[in-house]
Amino acid sequence: YRKHVDTILKEELGDLHADIPGFFETYFGNISGLDSTTRAVLDKCKEGDRPLYNEEKGWRDWPKHAVEKEVLKWLADVIGELVQFAEAHDPAQKIDRRPLAQPTRPLEGSVATRKLDIGFVSDTSATEDSICRWSQILIPGELKNDPKYDSPSRAWLDLGRYAREVLAAQDSRRFVLGFTLCGPFLRLWEFDRLGGIASESLDINTDGFQFITIILGFLLMSPEQLGFDPTIITIGDKRCIEVEKDGRKERLVIDDVIGRARCIAGRATTCWKVHREDDPQTPLVVKDSWQYPERDEEGELLREATESSVTNVARYYHHETVRINGKSDDILGIRRGLSIPRLKSRQGSVKPTTSRSRSRRGRKDQDSAFGPKSSSDCVE
Repeated sequence: YRKHVDTILKEELGDLHADIPGFFETYFGNISGLDSTTRAVLDKCKEGDRPLYNEEKGWRDWPKHAVEKEVLKWLADVIGELVQFAEAHDPAQKIDRRPLAQPTRPLEGSVATRKLDIGFVSDTSATEDSICRWSQILIPGELKNDPKYDSPSRAWLDLGRYAREVLAAQDSRRFVLGFTLCGPFLRLWEFDRLGGIASESLDINTDGFQFITIILGFLLMSPEQLGFDPTIITIGDKRCIEVEKDGRKERLVIDDVIGRARCIAGRATTCWKVHREDDPQTPLVVKDSWQYPERDEEGELLREATESSVTNVARYYHHETVRINGKSDDILGIRRGLSIPRLKSRQGSVKPTTSRSRSRRGRKDQDSAFGPKSSSDCVE
């Protein structure tokens, strides 16, 4: 039941922190060409006898009562025009993302019936009749018709549900950006393995430049800026993880997802069945998880178990801390120095920053004394 899920989600997320200074600059400040494109698009929006945007009146045809159906149609129309203006400004720039509005149709790929007000997908032909899965959602959004719903128990929690589904369905997602629009007041969100943080609220009718910047930013962000793991690469029709073992680089080809924890905050363990690119006959298991820095590395524990010939334990192959752009992947890196109130656990201690590691485990040989280990046996 939804009320039980909400209780679990509230416990998992803890305190949601909004009005974080510098949020916008942190996540939108490094998008190539965004500022110049936004200025050119804003100028186009102001042109004509019936401009799309007027600094005194706001956006043309904005639904006065912010009824969901009307706002969804308005967003689709306005975003369509913004895309046209942006592509006209830079003909070499083709934007393949579009908003998908299906508030009455559940998306596929969840263990429960879950609907989404609006989301951005990489599909120029996306319509309200498109069949969509949670694995396709790049940026989720939640709409409310009144600013009073811009609160932890309403719009914020609803968006948290969407972020949870996106993280569960996309095994290479490190964090999720999203937005809430309560009446004309928009707030940006980021959900990661410590919970959710949000920007200050802005009125899209009085700050047209910022609204255009946000929409174009969502359309132009790179996969890494959207929260996808750049250490998982696609080569042809294969997804691969590159590691450095004994001073040499190895490429592991992902065969299947064994399991991924359905959560926002937490260790978010993911297990993949993989094989070395040069040895497709020998299966390995990769366990990817976020862990608290004061705890022992699981990879070291597994290596000790292997060296001690502990039985019925998957054999150690390799482990490492995941690095993004030369730095250890942790929540501080994802939040990029934003000043966040310190979180307290139930015991009163400060909730630690999590970092991310991977360990690789080999399966037992077919002729080993204890027989073959199944993939699931290698997970924990």
